[in-house]
Amino acid sequence: MAGATGFTGSPRLAANLQTVLVDLVELQLVAKQAHWNVVGPNFRGLHLLLDEVVDAARAAADTLAERMRALGSTPDGRADTVATTTSLPVLPAGELSTATAASMVTARLRTAAATARTVHDEVDAEDPSSADLLHAVIGTLEKQAWMLAAETGAVGTAPDDVA
Repeated sequence: MAGATGFTGSPRLAANLQTVLVDLVELQLVAKQAHWNVVGPNFRGLHLLLDEVVDAARAAADTLAERMRALGSTPDGRADTVATTTSLPVLPAGELSTATAASMVTARLRTAAATARTVHDEVDAEDPSSADLLHAVIGTLEKQAWMLAAETGAVGTAPDDVA
């Protein structure tokens, strides 16, 4: 809808963008947790690649949250909100082998991309500009998933772990 100050998104648009936002915030945390606790063969390569996932998720979350503000809504990235509303499964505590860390973070990247795909059409119907941001998010997440899967030779296969 158009207001005196420009386009203002509907509550449904805000909710859809919030759904993607919490997955991006959780993805940052999950990837950093894995980064800190990964052990095993190709440690250094995976350790560095996980930081790239953190950076990509952080940048995407920031862009999406700022879009929400531009549309008149308030993004909510508080820990309790993220923990109770994310679609990403909890990452187990403790050390993770490189293969397990790569598989688990790949699965979470794919889940976050699927969340963005799920809300995309409804977002696009109301605000194509926000849908363009979702396109970029999906592309980034799917690229990061491919790169992580390539670390363990699991490209083109579904990860064993989605939980």
